[in-house]
Formats: sequence, C-alpha cells, structure tokens
Amino acid sequence: MKDRESIINMMCLCVLLKEKQNRDAGFELCLQTININLEPKMAWLRAGSTVAKLAIRRTLTQGRSYASRPRLLPSGNHHFHTTIPKQSGPIPRSVPLSRLSDNFLDGTSSVYLEEMQRAWEADPTSVDESWDNFFRNFVGQAAGMSPGVSGQTIQESMRLLLLVRAYQVHGHMKAKLDPLNLEQRDIPGDLDPLFYGFTETDLDREFFLGVWKMSGFLSENRPVQTLRAILTRLEQAYCGSIGYEYMHIANRDHCNWLRERIETPSPSQYSSQRREVILDRLIWSTQFENFLATKWTAAKRFGLEGGETLIPGMKEMFDRSADLGVENIVIGMSHRGRLNVLGNVVRKPLRQIFSEFSGGTKPVDEVGLYTGTGDVKYHLGTSYDRPTRGGKHIHLSLVANPSHLEAVDPVVIGKTRAKQYYSDDVNRTKNMGILIHGDGSFAGQGVVYETLHLSGLPNYTTGGTIHIVVNNQVAFTTDPKSGRSSQYCTDVAKALDAPIFHVNGDDVEAVVHACELAAEWRQTFHSDVVVDITCYRRFGHNEIDEPFFTQPKMYKVIRTHPSALEIYQKKLLETGQATKEAIDRIQNKVSTILNEEFMASKDYSPKKRDWLSAYWTGFKSPEQLSRIRNTGVQPEILKNVGKAITTLPGNFKPHRAVKKIFGDRLKMIESGEGVDWAVAEALAFATLLVEGNHVRLSGQDVERGTFSHRHSVIHDQETGERYCPLDHVMTNQHPEMFTVSNSSLSEFGVLGFELGYSMENPNSLVLWEAQFGDFSNGAQVMFDQFVSSGEAKWLRQTGLVVLLPHGYDGQGPEHSSARLERFLQMSDDNPFVIPEMDPTLRTQIQTCNWQVVNVTTPANYFHVLRRQLHRDFRKPLIVMSPKNLLRHKDCKSNLSEFDDAEGHPGYDKQGTRFKRLIKDQNGHADLEEGIRRLVLCSGKVYYELDEQRKSSKSKDVAICRVEQLCPFPYDLIQRELKRYPNAEIVWCQEEPMNMGAYSYIAPRLATAMKVLGRGTIDDIKYSGRVTSAATATGFYSVHGSEQAELVQKALQPDPIPSPIPSIA
Repeated sequence: MKDRESIINMMCLCVLLKEKQNRDAGFELCLQTININLEPKMAWLRAGSTVAKLAIRRTLTQGRSYASRPRLLPSGNHHFHTTIPKQSGPIPRSVPLSRLSDNFLDGTSSVYLEEMQRAWEADPTSVDESWDNFFRNFVGQAAGMSPGVSGQTIQESMRLLLLVRAYQVHGHMKAKLDPLNLEQRDIPGDLDPLFYGFTETDLDREFFLGVWKMSGFLSENRPVQTLRAILTRLEQAYCGSIGYEYMHIANRDHCNWLRERIETPSPSQYSSQRREVILDRLIWSTQFENFLATKWTAAKRFGLEGGETLIPGMKEMFDRSADLGVENIVIGMSHRGRLNVLGNVVRKPLRQIFSEFSGGTKPVDEVGLYTGTGDVKYHLGTSYDRPTRGGKHIHLSLVANPSHLEAVDPVVIGKTRAKQYYSDDVNRTKNMGILIHGDGSFAGQGVVYETLHLSGLPNYTTGGTIHIVVNNQVAFTTDPKSGRSSQYCTDVAKALDAPIFHVNGDDVEAVVHACELAAEWRQTFHSDVVVDITCYRRFGHNEIDEPFFTQPKMYKVIRTHPSALEIYQKKLLETGQATKEAIDRIQNKVSTILNEEFMASKDYSPKKRDWLSAYWTGFKSPEQLSRIRNTGVQPEILKNVGKAITTLPGNFKPHRAVKKIFGDRLKMIESGEGVDWAVAEALAFATLLVEGNHVRLSGQDVERGTFSHRHSVIHDQETGERYCPLDHVMTNQHPEMFTVSNSSLSEFGVLGFELGYSMENPNSLVLWEAQFGDFSNGAQVMFDQFVSSGEAKWLRQTGLVVLLPHGYDGQGPEHSSARLERFLQMSDDNPFVIPEMDPTLRTQIQTCNWQVVNVTTPANYFHVLRRQLHRDFRKPLIVMSPKNLLRHKDCKSNLSEFDDAEGHPGYDKQGTRFKRLIKDQNGHADLEEGIRRLVLCSGKVYYELDEQRKSSKSKDVAICRVEQLCPFPYDLIQRELKRYPNAEIVWCQEEPMNMGAYSYIAPRLATAMKVLGRGTIDDIKYSGRVTSAATATGFYSVHGSEQAELVQKALQPDPIPSPIPSIA
C-alpha cells in the first residue's frame, strides 16, 4: 500500500510540474528522480514518462524558448557554452511552489506541496517515506549550508541533476578523442546549461547535488560547489581525452562503481616515478618500430606507428591485473602491432624476432626437426613468463592466428576457459583473456558478436574479457562511414552491458588510465569491458602501401603530426616532470639493447621448440614414432560404468519415453547385446573419465541430441531438475570433469571456442557437434585456417573431435551432407605414394594433418573416440556421424566388442582397437577367387547394400566398409584386393559424383591397385548419384528412386561401365 501511495504522490508532482507557468525541464528531472528511487516498481511509469518528455520538448520547441540546434565541437575549451540562439524574450526562471498553477486536480496541489515541505522541515518522520526521500535529496541537505544554497529551488535541483546526467550519457560526444582532430561530431544540445535555464549569472552560485544511493557528482557526501566548479569538473571528467560510455548498463551498482572512479573530486595525477615508467615503455614501443623500419626497409611488418601507446597501456594493464590476482593471460590479436606486442609485452627474445626477419632457422639439439610449413612472422604465437612492476610474475600466451581478422577471438576464450578448469580457478580471477581488435573488423566481423555472446553462458564464460580496439579510423582503405552504421565501432559491445572507454591514442597517460580501469572492472565484476584507443596509421595498411590514394586529407595531417612520444616528452619537459638528460639516457639504453640483440640474431638458433605447454611434455611430433595402443576396456569396468550411466535416482521422475530408453540401455549392459550408438558413446566417455581424463561435449542441442538419441541430461517432469548420469561415474567426481552443454546458435564462434579449449591440455576429449553436418560450413574459416592446418603452420597440436551428422534420408539439400569431400580435399596425404604401413609403429597417421572417418558400428565409434587419447600425439578427428543408424535394427554391437578380453570379437594380437576397414561379414577365407565384384563403401549405405544383397542372394559380391577414409588404409585395401583377385572393383556412395569420397578415394585406390597389378584408375567403377550443384534433391520420391538405383547398380549382375569415358 505504501508503494502505491508513493507512486501516486510522485505522479501528482509530475502532473503539477507539467503545467507550471515557466515550462522548464523540471518534469523530465522529476521522472528521472522517480526512476532512480523507485526503479524496481516503476517499469510501467517509465513508458508514460517517455511520452510526457516528448510532449514537454514539443511544447518548448513550439514556444521557441528552447529551440536548440547542435553545433560542431569548437577548437577552444569553454566551461560555459550554448547551443541556444540569442533570444529577445524573457529567460525562464524558477518559481516558488506556491506559484505553481494546476488545472488538472483541484487547484490546491501547490499549497499541499508547500504544506508537505513545511511539515517535513519541522519533522521528516511526519511525511511519507517517498516524500522524505524527495525533499531530502533536493531541499533538505542544501538548506542552511550557505546563503547561496538556501535559494536553491527544487526545480533547479532537478535541472542540475539532468545536466549531470547529460554529461554522464553524452559527455563522450564532446570528448577530445581524435588525435588528428579531423572528426566532425555534433554536440548534443542537452550538454548546454542554458537548455536547463542556467545563465552566466548562475555560474558562481553554490549548489548541492546529493542524491540518495548515488555516487560521484550526485553523492550525498559531495560538498557544496559553484555551478562553475561543477561544469569545470564535468568537462574534465567526461570531455577530456577519455570518453566514457556506461549509462546503458542496467545495474546501478556497476554504474556507481564507475562514477566513483570517473567523477573524482579532482583529476587523478601520476607520480613522477610512474611517469618515468610510462615514458620508458613508450620509448621502447617507438624505438622498436623505428629500428625495424631502419633495418628492414622493404619488409612487411604491420607496424604500430601511430598507435604506440598501446604498449605502455597493455603493460600497465597487465601489472594492475597481476596485483589483482591474475596469473595467466591469453592474448589474441591480428597482425598490426603484433611484433611490438611479442617483443615488448610478451617478452619474446628480440634476437629471435630479428632472426625471423632474416629468414629464421630450424630448431636444433632435439630429436626430430619437424617445422611444418611455417607462417609469416606476424602470425606466430608464443608464451613467456614476465615480471610485473609490482614484483609479481605473470604468464602470457599469444595465440597464433591467420590473417582472417577476429577469427582467433573464440579460440582465445576457449583456451582461457580450459586454463581455468585445469587450475581450478572457479572464481575465474586467475586466468584472463585479452583480445586486441581493429576498428573495421570489430564492427564488421560477425564472429565478434558470436564471441561476445558466449561471455555470459554458464559453460563458456571466462569471467570477462578485456577488449582493446586499436582504432586506426580507417579499415585498410575504407572510411568508417562506409564500414559501419553505428556511431562507434564498439557499439556492438553495448548488447552485453559492457562499459566502453574511448581514449585519445596520443595521450599516453589517458591510455594507461583507461587500461588500468578496464583491468579493475574485469576483476571486480567478471564481465567484458572495452578500451577503444583512437589513433591512426602513420603508414598505409602495411609499410609499402600508399595511403594517399584513398585518404589524402588524413595523410596530409599525419605527415606533419608529432608522434605520441614527442608529445609526451614535450609535456614532461614543460611541466618539469623529466629532464632532457633523463630522456636521452632512456633512449640510449633502448638503442643499445636493440643493436646488441640485432648482432646476436645473426648467430641465433632456437634451442627448443616453442609449441607445447607443460601439459604436452613427452608428446610426439609428427616425425617421432608413436606405438599404436589397445583401446579395449576390462569387462568389469565396462559393466560398472555401464550401470552408472544407465541408472537414474529413485526419486527422479523423467519423461516416460526417456525412462523406457534408460531401461532398455540397462538391459543392453546386463545382457551384453544390442548396444546402440548412444550407449557406445556414453561408454567411451565414462571409461575415459575413469582413466582420469576430462571430457567436454558442446554444440547446438547436444544434451538431448538433435535426433533425440543422446539424452545425456534428463529433466524431472515435475520439478524441472536436471540430472546427468555421466556426472556420477565416480564418487566425488569434479563437477566439470564431464561437461555437456547446449551452445548458442553459433558454428564459427563455438567451434573456435572448443578448438581453443582442446589446445590447452592433451588429456582431454573435447568434442563439437553440429546440429546437422550441413551447417558446419558456417565455421569454414575455422576448418580451413585452424583445424586442418594449425599444426603445419604453427606447430600446435589438437585432439579436437568434430561430429557432423551426415547421410541421405530424403530431407533435402540442407539436411543431407556434411560436405565430406571438402574435408578429404584438405587432407595432405599423397595419393600416389604408399607410406610405410608397419602394424604397430604406423607413422602414416602422425604425418597426416587430420583423420576423417565414416563409422558404421557403435563399437568402432567407441574405439575411435578412445583412440584420440590412447596415443602419444594428437590429431583432429572429423566424424561423419550417422542419423538413421542411431536406431537402425542392424547397427548394434555386442559389449564384448568393447572389452580387451582375448578371444572376444574384435580382439587380435594387438588387442581390441578401432577398425580402419571392416571386411565382408560373410565369413570369407583369405582367398576367394569366386567373388566377381568387390564393393567398397563408407557409412550408412553399407546397410542398404547388405539388405539388397540378401534379398537378391548375390553371394558372389563382397562388401567392405572403409571406416577411416583419411589417412587412406592402403594396407587393408591391398589385403582385400588380394583376397578377391578376380573381382570387379566398385566404389559406391550416396553423394553425387562431384561430392562425397569418390574424388579422394579413386586416385589412392588406383595407387594400391597398380602395385598389385590390378589395373589403373580406369578400372575403378562408380555407383552413386550423378554430378550435381546441390547436395541432394528436395523431392522425397526422387530421393527414393535415386537411392534404389545406386544400390541396385552396385549389385547388378552385369559389369558396370567405367565412369571415365574411353578416348578413341
């Protein structure tokens, strides 16, 4: 009841103010005040306040007393400016409450207000709490403080509050952000004191601004100040070299925290010692670029000239972060300034950087010299420990990345999350990610939002990322007006309630302050924050580019513009903060070290690889032999974990269909028969967990599974409670040891996240599953630039597993194909050379860039997942996972195919393991001369071929399944070719001829045949769909006839013609 009365009282006051004679802005302020004090209860009133504000503004405009017109920011700095033209009419003035007129109520409300005020002055407890707050905020605390304040009216308090709020909201629009002073921006009219009725005569009047539960200028503890002093401090705080955007944040405590640091009673100043450190770091940044430009004049290095203040800013950010508890920082950035960051921030040895400019060398004194293809120097990553100014040490990792801007963002976040898991950083305060962006890419690349969107998701959050934008004010050659629709390139971050600090890149102390504030925000609120450094490129996109072609006006200014170092040196000399001798001493020191490192680079040879963290010690590089291991599990372990993953708590009430599924699964474990795909997968996960490995499965709808087969998370139908059986495989199991998580509707961002996660520790099975394999091409950049080639370019291994549902079921061209051909086309095994195929020390799979499989049995799926961790190296695994095989009556395995018991199915002299090729299941001998045709296939089409063979009783046809397509199983293919010496050789697939595995299989199969004298590529017959632009037909009837035709053709009694036409 009290809340209702408070609201009514406030509304009455609003109505009165709306009708008052002088038409000032008090109504708007009143509404703001109500929103501040009653915000949780007043969502509906805000809507009405908006309409009322518009009405007030329309009235004022029509009356021509507030016809404000925005103007451009002048070069001068005036504490009192106006956007209002000179008026001949009277200036609006405040009036006492008794003179307020009201034609809405009964004409007595103004008297009532005065009576309320007098009653409150006599005894604040005699009025309602809402009126107490109102008078206390705007009248009471000012009363009696000084003669100037005693005349302060409620309307003036309201208008002054609105003026302060205008600076908080729009002050950044007046800030001096552009070091080149080229940007033309409109100043909002509400930054004009005259807009609120203040004139020159009010400048020396004293005002009190205290508001309940507010910080900064509006704090109740702030002293009485003149309007001139208030305006001066507002200009200093919000319109200097830093422009703050934070009023879009809904959380008042977060905003108050920022106000306390922005709206300090006086501007913050650095001590002379701190300034010397900042100067030293700025000299290092500047001279590093100058040195490279002198020694390698024609080399591309994407230097930092024009943005050199990034380096001292980052260093101070890292120092502050270390003081606040950060121990590890993972950095992602593009090429601009990367070498400077590597040398001056991460502390990569300068002689190594200089050696790379001269061509570099291979690592020495270790077994094996695998260096891959390498990459340009400004793409390479590294990791080092560096001391901080506060005496601590912090580990920095710069992640290698391609030229595809922003593609590294989710990789950094995933790696950071993995570090938090392995260091038990549950509060997410010890490990932090930092992303450095360009202005064009931050606004233009969709993966930026995909990455930002992960920041608050429970299984993806890292406790906040610091984003630094190196804002060149031009993207390659594109001006901002053509590159984005928003005011700032950082506006996308407002969707996250992230504060944004725009800072002039020529003001190194402002850059340092913004970076330190960002570090404090992240450690306090564990959420994202953005530092937008507005700078410029002294040269073009790279050092040999000509920028005058497209930005002549900008580069005329840049040509004569002093560097940030020159500006800072001049400031320090003029203020007496530094001497010319001290500056020269630092510059000489830096120059000497750079020259010494350059001389040392001529004889530099890397002594060890910089490619594996401590977790990776002992893992083999591609040229080092790794023995093949058994992946079977002891039968008793299978039984125990099988019961754990198929048993639900007694008081849990799942959906009746799910309850039946788990009942059936328990029967599979108890009987040892009929194990389906989902159970095989769960057994693989559970047994790896028991062995001490971390398992993480992520993707769209993976908890239930797109095809409702997995049910790894079950929901109580009455309480909504969630239960994950794989979280209870062991007693006292870590809550994140097994993680399964539905992701946001993102491919690029989430796949990148999981890739970064998998790179941190080899003892983890990290899987990403696409909703349909068809949608995985939304992450094509990740496959092309990272997964398929990351080891070759950057010597970074990963065991990431990618599950891509694939298969032709008549669901149309967007729900049929994971584009198997693309993954095979990116495979780097030579189609014309058969590698050494030793059965126990096979190097083929180590030298190949990844593995591509199309598995057809639950047991084989179990083994291929376990194989990922039961080896001394890591390779990505691409799985064409099934859809209709998930419930196919014949796609079952016996539990004995999972164990390591001698004599059980699947056991050979090496134990039980993944079968790269499954031979014909009709019990054929080692030599079968009566078989007329050998059909090789992969995936679910096998079951259709086998069913057709049974119905047609084609006993003279053998069908073999190639389970591992890449690397190609030459040895097993040759075994089958020898088994069937007289057989016609056919490749059968569901996909069109220009898709699927045919183009990959044909040359490799021909190589195996040639060695055995079985013919050439012309002798390989094809049974599948004809070439097509679309992956599949959209007509179900056409699909059915195509599928039947390709199956029948593979088994037809007549010889199949060669797909390659003969040339007469």
